[in-house]
Amino acid sequence: MKKMSLVILSTTLAVSIGLAACSGNETASVKKASTNTPKQILNVTENAEIPSMDSTLATDAVSFRVMNNVLEGLYRLDQNNKPQPAIAKSVNISEDKKTYTFKLRETKWSNGDPLTAHDFVYAWKRAVDPSVAAEYAYILFDVKNAEEVNNKKLPVDQLGVKALDDYTFQVELKNPVPYFLDVITSPTFYPLNQKFVTQQGQKHGLEANTVLYNGPFVLKEWKHEQSVKLTKNPNYWDKDEVKLEEVNINIVKDVSAAVNLYQSKEIDKVDLSSEFVDKYKSSKELKTKLDFRSYFLRLNEKNKLFANANARKAISLVIDKKQITDVILNNGSIPSDYLVPKNMSNGPDGKDFRATAGTYNKINIAEGKKLWEEAKKETGVDKVTIQLLNYDNEDAKKIGEYLKEQLEKNLNGLTITISQQPFAQKLDQEKKMDYEMSLSSWGYDYPDPMTFLDMFVTDGAFNQTGYTNPTYDQLILDAKGKLLYDLPARWEALKKAEKILLEDAAIVPIYQKGASYLLRSNVKGFYYASALDTYKYVYID
Repeated sequence: MKKMSLVILSTTLAVSIGLAACSGNETASVKKASTNTPKQILNVTENAEIPSMDSTLATDAVSFRVMNNVLEGLYRLDQNNKPQPAIAKSVNISEDKKTYTFKLRETKWSNGDPLTAHDFVYAWKRAVDPSVAAEYAYILFDVKNAEEVNNKKLPVDQLGVKALDDYTFQVELKNPVPYFLDVITSPTFYPLNQKFVTQQGQKHGLEANTVLYNGPFVLKEWKHEQSVKLTKNPNYWDKDEVKLEEVNINIVKDVSAAVNLYQSKEIDKVDLSSEFVDKYKSSKELKTKLDFRSYFLRLNEKNKLFANANARKAISLVIDKKQITDVILNNGSIPSDYLVPKNMSNGPDGKDFRATAGTYNKINIAEGKKLWEEAKKETGVDKVTIQLLNYDNEDAKKIGEYLKEQLEKNLNGLTITISQQPFAQKLDQEKKMDYEMSLSSWGYDYPDPMTFLDMFVTDGAFNQTGYTNPTYDQLILDAKGKLLYDLPARWEALKKAEKILLEDAAIVPIYQKGASYLLRSNVKGFYYASALDTYKYVYID
């Protein structure tokens, strides 16, 4: 799921003033109404500008974090990351597990229009429509004819979705999919009001008033590069469960400044970097979690050097990842010699994928140096300068400098330059493959290894490296098709696919993300769904 910048925060005096202004100088943490009931206002921070609020086009966790609170699909993830009915009040699954018939609640969009099954039909067709060019179109390829529609082999109206009536939505799958209710919690599956989207045209999703909302909150204000304000949605079907009246999200990138805001009780949650984890290690408000998000280096194989397997393998062998996780981050992140995260998905045997899958390309500097010299001979390259595309925040800068030091020290003739770019710009450069090497990440969309592995099929929308391997492609194809009828064999195919990907050094795993954060003790009901902040059940005690 979802490309993402490292969760590091910064601010200026102007932003600090803006925080007070957003809430009328009242903070959730310290100000109470005359009845002695605390105001239901939550103040938090975000690490980057929202690239898009168009649920069809968005691909990143920054956008998804906001969408998770202002939009909603058929199902929503609970605090245990299990799908629970949302706009769908019930589902009937056919005996062959290929037809899902959802009965919908009678609810409204934020403009008062009824939300119907036709809104799901339109949104899902729009997502696979090749003229829309949604990067996430492939996530619908389990739906009957979705891939054929996206590849222009069938018209859009042949997609296996239909509205049986205004409040009955039916989906036909090409194969039974054990994680289907999980995957439809992703934003790409959210409904859209066709009339409104058409009216907005190219502006849809770019301003607070060019989006319709159906979630617990609405996006009331969007001050680009500064802040976002959410307010309770009076049209939400489950509004009685929503206690917060307002959520203020300020864009803050510097950790120390954000911590100062937390200390002065101007914000209620702050993500910590290394030195602050140690400082607050005895605090009862310190929380730590391990995310289902992997950080890795993309190597653009259009580059002559990275088209060489030995060069890629050399890079994968000479980085001491433990220094990144234990010293630079110190936030619960762990070194990774794998792509699919730990503790994310259990197989047919009930065991975590990582417990039975292998690890690959563990640090071996001597072997890395040897392969590097072989690669130079094979490519005719003696000295080379490679640019590392990186995020523009504090921890990313430290990691980038460390990677530069490790690679230059261990690989003779290699020089690394660093290009730090704003989040949206970095995503765009990766999409266009306008880079040589990039520090990237991916988080899960559903609890199955496929959410990571199908990224790297030949010409995949998020491959963005130029990697191709026919054996890998076939394993992924089988795991999405015929092996869905033989789940143990499917699990083995997924393990083989990861092994091929990493032994080819198509990417260089760096770490599985952890997070240490402070959450004020009077903030109750907060949880992460698919690693996304969820405010629906939050209240100020």
